[in-house]
Amino acid sequence: MTARTNKPHEIVERALELSRADGCVVIADETSTANLRWAGNALTTNGVTRGRTLTVVATVDGRQGTAAGVVSRSAVTADDLEPLVRAAEEAAAKAEPAEDAQPLVDGVPHSPDFTDAPAETSSAVFARFAPALGEAFARARSGGRELYGFANHEMTSSYLGTSTGLRLRHDQPNGTLELNAKSPDRVRSAWAGRATRDFTDVDPTALDAELAIRLGWAKRRVDLPAGRYETLLPPTAVADLLIYQLWSSGARDAAEGRTVFSKPGGGTRVGERLSALSLTLRSDPHEPGLESAPFVLAHASGDDVSVFDNGLPVGATEWISGGELRHLTTTRHSAGLTGLAVAPAGDNLILDGGSGKSLDEMVAATDRGGRCLLLTCLWYIREVDPATLLLTGLTRDGVYLVENGEVVGEANNFRFNESPVDLLGRATEAGRTEKTLPREWGDWFTRAAMPALRVPDFNMSSVSQGV
Repeated sequence: MTARTNKPHEIVERALELSRADGCVVIADETSTANLRWAGNALTTNGVTRGRTLTVVATVDGRQGTAAGVVSRSAVTADDLEPLVRAAEEAAAKAEPAEDAQPLVDGVPHSPDFTDAPAETSSAVFARFAPALGEAFARARSGGRELYGFANHEMTSSYLGTSTGLRLRHDQPNGTLELNAKSPDRVRSAWAGRATRDFTDVDPTALDAELAIRLGWAKRRVDLPAGRYETLLPPTAVADLLIYQLWSSGARDAAEGRTVFSKPGGGTRVGERLSALSLTLRSDPHEPGLESAPFVLAHASGDDVSVFDNGLPVGATEWISGGELRHLTTTRHSAGLTGLAVAPAGDNLILDGGSGKSLDEMVAATDRGGRCLLLTCLWYIREVDPATLLLTGLTRDGVYLVENGEVVGEANNFRFNESPVDLLGRATEAGRTEKTLPREWGDWFTRAAMPALRVPDFNMSSVSQGV
């Protein structure tokens, strides 16, 4: 093996051979990306990148317990391995015993493709998409609107090896498309986004047509005050809220009384009904079109993830089933502390159980004589109160007023204050589940499928002057 020709699985094997620690975990991530950017109906940049990151976890047993040292470095070759392994061992030797220490995972069958070359993306992924994008530019130009946005495709091949014999590999494709349409005076703006594995299932001309309709709605402006409004949350907004809920559903924090999932008087709310609707919130690494790693890949320990769990199989988990809270996220350590089942946080999220109506059908079904707000997306979401999971944030790129089942104009933007757990309890209707791209969390979490939700009293706490 030479510094020029080393392969990811060889790097993993050599790092394990160099280890002098009591236990060792090595993760090699090989990543390639391809991207396109455009502004004013014209491509501006495109590029392709390649990269490697190596993470070494060294564990050292002592009288007081097992300590762990974790070191990650990029652009690692064979010549860099021994200093990296020694750095992880030195970090472990200086560390206090790890609270989440567990025996390293063993007994998981090897991935048959562990020694294969990493999967890669390239500009070829846009072979069908790019011509369609050019057509969208032409249509937008003739329709008096300007398109801005970007398309990004990433492929990461992760190789996991451990001193207990695990040899696992997962290829994760991840694609995002974000498209903004603006009026020539930049006063009106509309957004649409899609998540994709390979760009064969996204059509920029269809998105442009959708955005043209929304820009048309925005020709009439309606100023509304802050208050509680019946509101239709589209799938992207629902995804942003429920992803944050998943990230906040650690079992240990709940058992210790620190979160919205804490039970008054002690324990957790597992078993409690959270929604009158028969909704099921779940993660499944084998969900068609949303596939994710079927085993734990932990580059660091945190509240709901542990480097000691690397390689632990990840299965399908129903976080909420038929409206009832069934699971909270756990590591092996926190499962032992709380008495709950081991349930690693999944890398996708699906909400099922709606009526099957499209968002357009839900708009048309708005009560005659009533008014309703139709949102495009949420932005700048931040936590206000972990005890209730109260979140605040902004609407963006279009808040539309619905009257008598039709969109009659665009309203101003708002700041909102809401808890996703509360929203699930107050929602009166869920529509058809569909793949969606979270606007706020799309840089970190893209594999989601959600329905639109109708909330009778969404709290628009103040007016925002944003576009």
